[in-house]
Amino acid sequence: MNFRLPITPGNLWRVVGVMSGTSADGVDAVCIEVDPTLYNSGQPFRALLGHHHAAYPAALRSNILLATEDALKVSELTRLQRVLGDFHATCVQTLLQQQTQPVHLISLHGQTVQHHPQHGASLQLADPYVMTKVTGVPVVWDLRRVDLAYGGQGAPLVPKTEQWLRGTETSWVALNLGGIANVTVWDQKHLRAWDTGPGMSLLDIAATWWLEAAYDVEGAHATGRVHDEWIHEGLRDPYFGRSLPKSTGREYFGRTWLEARRATLESWPLADRFATLAAFTAESIAHEWRREGISNVVEGWISGGGRAHPRVIQELKRVLPELHWHPDDGLPTGTREAVSWALLGAASAAGQTGNHPEVTGASQSLILGSWTFPQGD
Repeated sequence: MNFRLPITPGNLWRVVGVMSGTSADGVDAVCIEVDPTLYNSGQPFRALLGHHHAAYPAALRSNILLATEDALKVSELTRLQRVLGDFHATCVQTLLQQQTQPVHLISLHGQTVQHHPQHGASLQLADPYVMTKVTGVPVVWDLRRVDLAYGGQGAPLVPKTEQWLRGTETSWVALNLGGIANVTVWDQKHLRAWDTGPGMSLLDIAATWWLEAAYDVEGAHATGRVHDEWIHEGLRDPYFGRSLPKSTGREYFGRTWLEARRATLESWPLADRFATLAAFTAESIAHEWRREGISNVVEGWISGGGRAHPRVIQELKRVLPELHWHPDDGLPTGTREAVSWALLGAASAAGQTGNHPEVTGASQSLILGSWTFPQGD
């Protein structure tokens, strides 16, 4: 039976959203105010009340990345789930200590380590029972798998939240440059969204190889020449030939994918390697955009860590000059996906559907997530 919170006019909910993205760099927890009576009119978001970011320690991030590479034993993966559960709960506990009023529910994403929609499967590591015990708050989690069960991709799930946050009066494209890049497009008639391919994942792997760093700060090393032949070869990957709906993850565009092309990269100067990888992210987005034949949208908004990479943005503007790209400053950096997850969790509590079947491929609109509840000690 689905959990429902009472909905009365003027009764605003305080909702926590917890997001760990494909960059696997840490956890963002937000507290937002939601008016559940306004989901039907498309304006449930009222205010951002707080935000806390907790970066993963190096050893934890390393284990997460090993999990995305299918390089952990089942016993290690099992322990990683509990470690992440404790980490998420501590992050949220810190956020709650900053709030002056109690919250009604927590919407927990977890850390994606494997995503195989072609097999109806996706794995987000989280522990809602630990979260509920530590916070004393009901938790909705595992929002993706019901969409998978009904034949969908389980992703992207943010299209509805993008509409709730941006409105529908004008057309727009929202580009999230996380580890994986995804776009949501509203042309005032149709809502479309999909993963275009790598965002920052390949650049971050390159940074660990050649800079001994988690990432290339402000794209400082991406100053060289772009090798177009390498990009053209990369775009022959079967993913870029698939029709929608589609989604992907680091288990696909990750270390194994880049390792197969590493020798060619290492034959070039360092600056050329990073410049070419930055251009590949932009070219793959442009390839996907043009394959879908979208021509009646001109305003684009960029969020995610990649918005701070000057070469990626430069290349994006070069390959898609018909779009006017803007940094997405509507919400503070690092909060947008967590806000989206909070809105989806609140939708579940309100009995509202959260997926968009035309985007995910699911056979119907669905109320998302499973629930855990506090229990007496």
